[in-house]
Amino acid sequence: MPKYNFTVNNKSVSVEADADTPLLWVLRDQLNLVGTKYGCGVAQCGACTIHYNGSPVRSCQFPVSAVGTGKVVTIEGLSEKGDHPVQQAWIDMDVAQCGYCQSGQIMAAVALLKKTPKPTDEEIDSAITNICRCGTSVRIRKAIHLAASKGGKL
Repeated sequence: MPKYNFTVNNKSVSVEADADTPLLWVLRDQLNLVGTKYGCGVAQCGACTIHYNGSPVRSCQFPVSAVGTGKVVTIEGLSEKGDHPVQQAWIDMDVAQCGYCQSGQIMAAVALLKKTPKPTDEEIDSAITNICRCGTSVRIRKAIHLAASKGGKL
């Protein structure tokens, strides 16, 4: 079985996996980073969103062999204490209901705010294509605006 060496949450890791193994399963099963969730398995729902070289990627369809020397950040890597500005905005706006999709939503929001620090509602709606079955889209949008208003390091 091939061995892959790459960076996850600023730490060097080495894993053995089949080339076509989705990064999601490497993160969850081999590295015990279970904040990234499995939702649909076809890159549509966004529960598995992580950052790869700073861009949001749906890890359920991203093979470990494609990581190369890239840098992966999961929800666990946003901040040591869970106090990233977007995570804090999620708490302040009481976004989560069931919470299952929230790590993917947060990762997508962080990527959006890095690219567009003061997004409009339309830009948020266009960029955040993750599915929330609980229907917290209005609170998600408010949390993104709150995080944007606080600025700081995203």
